Amino acid sequence: MSESLTRQQKITKQAVHGKGVVVAQNCRAAEVGAEILRRGGNAIDAAVATGMAIGALEPWMSGIGGVGFMTIWSAKEGRAWTVDYGPISAKKLDPSNYKIVGPGPANAFAWPDILEQRNEVGYHSIAVPGMVAGLAKALERFGTLAWKDVLAPGVALAERGMQLDWYMQVMIANGAEHLSKFPASTANYLPDGGRVPTLDWQGNPRFLKLGNLGQTMRRLADGGPREFYEGSLARDITADLQAGGSAISYEDLKAYEARIVEPLSFEHHGVTINVAGGLTAGPTLKRSLELMGDRTKGNGPPEENFFAAVAQAMHQAYQERLKTLGEKPTNSCTTHFCAADSQGNMVALTQTLMSLFGSGVMLPETGITMNNGMLWFDPEPDRPNSIAPGKRPLCNICPVVVARDGKPWFCIGASGGRRIVPAVGQLALMLIDRGLDVETAFHQPRIDISGVGPIRVNRGLPDAVKKAIAARLPITEVANQISPLGFANPSCIMRDPATGALVGMNEVMSPWAGGAAQ
Repeated sequence: MSESLTRQQKITKQAVHGKGVVVAQNCRAAEVGAEILRRGGNAIDAAVATGMAIGALEPWMSGIGGVGFMTIWSAKEGRAWTVDYGPISAKKLDPSNYKIVGPGPANAFAWPDILEQRNEVGYHSIAVPGMVAGLAKALERFGTLAWKDVLAPGVALAERGMQLDWYMQVMIANGAEHLSKFPASTANYLPDGGRVPTLDWQGNPRFLKLGNLGQTMRRLADGGPREFYEGSLARDITADLQAGGSAISYEDLKAYEARIVEPLSFEHHGVTINVAGGLTAGPTLKRSLELMGDRTKGNGPPEENFFAAVAQAMHQAYQERLKTLGEKPTNSCTTHFCAADSQGNMVALTQTLMSLFGSGVMLPETGITMNNGMLWFDPEPDRPNSIAPGKRPLCNICPVVVARDGKPWFCIGASGGRRIVPAVGQLALMLIDRGLDVETAFHQPRIDISGVGPIRVNRGLPDAVKKAIAARLPITEVANQISPLGFANPSCIMRDPATGALVGMNEVMSPWAGGAAQ
């Protein structure tokens, strides 16, 4: 969208209200989760159903070949937990396969150039996927419905195929270079003779078949989640992977287990922030808020002092992260959604294939589009995050549940790689420190701080804000455009402590993002 056009129109979005709410980057996926709530399921049931369905709706973002993390507030236990289903490299992986052949930067991570882009594209870039194990673990521990029932909507959508629209065409066009390298990916995502698929002049509905994904999803629903890791489906996945040169074995799949772990929990101005910790971006969020101190407090929409404090603190926190943890910032193709119910359960869930369409590989036998989780590893040897067998990498994921007075108040997260923490941090502070309602907060312009390069400042911010930041750090002004999004893609649900009413909100500039209520 051109700068002149953005100056002529103002885009707004309404929040969704209800006693149960699901908000997602894909409004159809949100409707899947809301229908689970209407059928008597809780927020965890709704989140699992949404997560399993969304891979058939936006398979460039996530799917059963991907990974993720979620932070859950369990009403029954009165506390938060994190479910970790991040990627793990193959146990027999040979780091010498990822030979450095140039100085880079070869990709959004600014890693060195790797032989044949093996850490980014194709079978060598795939890590052991954890999504099925993670959603199953959450459902078993915190859900109320049967596995087969929460998978049913995802099965139906996968069997139907993706409904083509303009946004999907944009995503396929952006991923076409890598998709075209693999026969199954080409046949299903580029079915018009290797070209981006189009609609006819009347705009009649068109559905793109996702290979054998529908059949695979049905096998998964009937056989249970371990079918993906130990059953005949696991053997088919392994055969597909190894035929393409992947080091992932049947034993790697069989050994994979998602983990329910303690979240990183800390206090900030009278509330408790619960976020995924460890190798996620949660520690960077915590450090950022520590560095801000009281400088973000105030009433109403944020002004120059707020943004200056955010810019300085996050810049320093990212510098520390890059130096001590060895990670470089990145853009990624990830999805985030939230679910909350009338019982007091809340879920903030972020899952990903990593890059756009992940590795670019659709497995021929199973129709699963696979992650490229190896790109999360540093290809330089002898560093904390270096490529190694049987290892978990660092990531930017940051799902948050905030509690006040011992009860869940709001859940929030985002997609957008390096942009996730700045978006989640600013929006959370607008709710906590400035007293904004969620709809007003999401309509506020934001800044982006990734730790390297100038601070990216929304052109819509007042000149006083730009000057205040520029006095401390270099800035560059950017448009808040629709495609590609200028900033992260957050989602949030807030609970009214007095009435229990829920209100959900998504990124205003995302045309697909939306919510649905019970």
